[in-house]
Amino acid sequence: MKIIISKSVLENILVHAIPFLEKKDTSQITSHVYLNVSNSKLTLRATDFEIGYQVITEKINAIVDGSTTANGKKFLDIVRILKDDDIHLEVKNEMLYISQSHSNFKLPTFSHNEFPQFPSYETKANILIDSYLLIDSLKKITPAIDNNNPKFELNGALIDIKEDVINFVSTDTRRLAVVTIENKNSRQLSIILPKKAIVEIQKLFFENIELYYDETNLIIHSNQFTFFTKLINGKFPEYSRIIPKQIANTLILPKALMIESIKQITTISSDVKIIFSNNVITFESLSDDNIEAKTEIAFNTGFLNPFTIAINSKYLLDFLNSINSLQFSIGLNEGNLPFILSDENFKTVVMPIVI
Repeated sequence: MKIIISKSVLENILVHAIPFLEKKDTSQITSHVYLNVSNSKLTLRATDFEIGYQVITEKINAIVDGSTTANGKKFLDIVRILKDDDIHLEVKNEMLYISQSHSNFKLPTFSHNEFPQFPSYETKANILIDSYLLIDSLKKITPAIDNNNPKFELNGALIDIKEDVINFVSTDTRRLAVVTIENKNSRQLSIILPKKAIVEIQKLFFENIELYYDETNLIIHSNQFTFFTKLINGKFPEYSRIIPKQIANTLILPKALMIESIKQITTISSDVKIIFSNNVITFESLSDDNIEAKTEIAFNTGFLNPFTIAINSKYLLDFLNSINSLQFSIGLNEGNLPFILSDENFKTVVMPIVI
């Protein structure tokens, strides 16, 4: 294998590959990227077995076709320190030689035949969905995905495909985030994607994507990238039961003023008490220390008697930072019962702090 490629193209490809590599054990072939040159194209793959990434580029000068592997992190470290100019890559004696002007490096390789096979998508069932809606929906529910929960299904997000809609759902047991989009579907299914995969999907894809699936994998394909992730086995909670069916009080609140007020309180405490009085909303810190923070905004709530809720400010800020609207709605029943934050097709059900 022998090619010439610009630094900017190679660096961009390797930067996207890094999250897909095994980083702790460099003796594993999954710490390497796979490189193949044929038909004047470079194909690069990276995988840790759980998720995988493939990119194809024609922005090379192919001199000799062939395949090899190289440690992805070390490869990127070398490319980063080189000048913004063409880089020569060549495989000789089972070593990858990287050169530019008077700078020369070499990296050991593994047998490219041992690199893990990627699942093919050509024969798999597909999901028809607009790429913008997919990415936007995943972005909104990502903050509510749990971390290191012994119930593995909660460390991912549910894509629940029904006949007329697709629901994107996540929960960390203290809040539930749901995005609903209208979408005609020929088949119904539910799949759970790992959080790591969801984060990487948002980095890679923007438009013109195709989704394929089987019992173990979801594959996303575009003109430049192919991505796969293993699905999480398990049964996701019955999320529809968690959403309150009736709401006693609904307020339309200003997003910017709410963010500003909450952030003032979070300088003291992450837990915030919000008191809805007739003509004012008061924000107070909840802290065991003798430190207090308090602010308020003038607002006609319609409450004849003060209504109080206490929340983890992160839950409210995550929701507000995910929406584009200038206003949002909050649905309240009682101060110690779950309440709903809503903006168009996006809802977050929050469990309040009992005080």
